[in-house]
Amino acid sequence: MESNYICGIHPVTDAVIGGKKIEKVLFKQGMDSPHFRNLMELLQEKNISFQFAPIERLNYVTRANHQGVIAFLSQVDYVSLEEMVAKAIENKKNPVIILLDGVSDVRNFGGIARSAECASADGIIMPAKGSAAINAESIKTSAGALMRIPVAKVTNLREAIFYLSQSGFQIIAATEKAEKNIYDADFSKATAIILGSEDKGISKSSLSLANELVKIPITGVTGSLNVSVAASVVLFEIVRQRIV
Repeated sequence: MESNYICGIHPVTDAVIGGKKIEKVLFKQGMDSPHFRNLMELLQEKNISFQFAPIERLNYVTRANHQGVIAFLSQVDYVSLEEMVAKAIENKKNPVIILLDGVSDVRNFGGIARSAECASADGIIMPAKGSAAINAESIKTSAGALMRIPVAKVTNLREAIFYLSQSGFQIIAATEKAEKNIYDADFSKATAIILGSEDKGISKSSLSLANELVKIPITGVTGSLNVSVAASVVLFEIVRQRIV
């Protein structure tokens, strides 16, 4: 079975230069050398996510001579924002796209992808940095949906929202801060749904670009739903409106 990671500063550098699809790079804390700085410049140039961690974490991934550097390979082929939007508009009169703002938990991400694919959503967009990885766990949680639904990673989520708006999508932010109930929203148009992380929610910059804020009514004591559950509720309200 092919490994889903590459170890060592020179092999990782060669992989980046060679165009390998890399999810993120894990560095040992405290690294500093000319080769390290060269690799960092390449990662920033290619907009590849990276993270520093204690040596114990790298040793947990592999006992091989990793030299303080492990690159995790992407298990799916990402699409560009432009390609996703063009295909969505071509394939469906009123497509639905999900934007994830700060969703970093792989199980939540997998759950969202599963609901999105079940509801025939046309793609998922997320920032290149700080988002959940597409790895074995997220794919398993998605029940394989991540192998079937288009996913795009973008440098700037605000720019992606602008692009969607200019392409004819209404931008709907699902947030408990909203006054309007999701059941009173009109989802019959081309729609982009913004979902935020459970701890921080949707960023102010993303909220400011939304055409409308909507909330899921909560009648119990717990103040909010898990983000993957919330995604499912919103997506299937869209389905309900469109099949009635």
